[in-house]
Amino acid sequence: MTGFTAAQLHEIPPRDKWIPVRDHLGIGAFGINAYTAAKAGETVIGEHVETVSGHEELYVVVEGHATFTVDGDEIDAPLGTLVRVDPETRRKAVAKEDRTTVLVTGAAPGAIFEVSAWEETWQPNQAAMKLYREQRYAEASGVLRDALKTYPDAAQLHYNLACFDSLAGAYIGTVAESLRRAIELNPGFKDLARDDSDFEPVRGESAIQELVGEAR
Repeated sequence: MTGFTAAQLHEIPPRDKWIPVRDHLGIGAFGINAYTAAKAGETVIGEHVETVSGHEELYVVVEGHATFTVDGDEIDAPLGTLVRVDPETRRKAVAKEDRTTVLVTGAAPGAIFEVSAWEETWQPNQAAMKLYREQRYAEASGVLRDALKTYPDAAQLHYNLACFDSLAGAYIGTVAESLRRAIELNPGFKDLARDDSDFEPVRGESAIQELVGEAR
């Protein structure tokens, strides 16, 4: 048995725009993945925060040229640029050149690293998110209900199911139960849900307010 693994990024089978570096190399101490955009103007890193995971992240442009937007500030990021971002800081990146790739590594400071559940549940989440973007919310919910039979403790699936059911006009008790389970598995979802526009249809319901409180 050797004490190392080696690969080039282009050798790792991609999953849409995500290149699963951590999984391919068998890394268990920290999170590391890459994301790529084929054409200039495409999103490389979708807009998000890491308040749920608590991960501090480092982004490295390893191919092409990107523009990062971090809490409203634009950062020109040619090849070789490094950008470190705190968990609560909003960030995104767009390709300025064709074939732009950004390597991302991260972990929660002072915590033992755990593989994010979204890596295991990527395939059903992708299918559900496609339906979500098409506003086919009830169908998206059905995909996640099936996935939860295999991954019953995946907090992200429970959270997304609550979002989709909210938008689909499902019974409030159903929405609240999924959200409750998501928060139980990962308390960070409480703060995320408080400002998530997907819950606007049920924001005023007491069952939701009891879980997350009023929107700020």
